Amino acid sequence: QVQLVEAGGGLVQAGDSLRLSCAASGRTFSSNAMGWFRQAPGKEREFVAAISGSGGSTYYADSVKGRFTISRDNAKNTVYLQMNSLKPEDTAVYYCAARRTGWYSYDRRAYDYWGQGTQVTVSS
Repeated sequence: QVQLVEAGGGLVQAGDSLRLSCAASGRTFSSNAMGWFRQAPGKEREFVAAISGSGGSTYYADSVKGRFTISRDNAKNTVYLQMNSLKPEDTAVYYCAARRTGWYSYDRRAYDYWGQGTQVTVSS
C-alpha cells in the first residue's frame, strides 16, 4: 500500500510559478512510476506529467510542455511538479498518483494509488 500526500497548491496570478510536492509512504518508492493529473470543475481528470521510477524518463501533456517540470527525489520519497508561466486554464485540483511498476503512463487507469489533491487557482 502506498499513501500519497500532496502540498503546495494555492492562488497565484497568471505568469507566476508554483511547485507542488507529493510525499509517498513505502520503502520501495523508486519502483513506483509517478504521475500528476488535474481536474477542473465539470471536466474529466486529465494527464499532466509522469516520471519513471528511476527518474530517468519523463512525459508531458502538450498543454504543459515547456512550462512544467516533473522530478523526483527517491531518497526523500517525494515527487515534484514545478509549474512556471501559469495560465488561468491551469486552474484545477492537482492529483499525485503512483503505479506499482516503474514504467510511467499517461492513462489514469494505469495508476494504483492516488492522493487527495491540492487546489491550484490561477487568476488572470
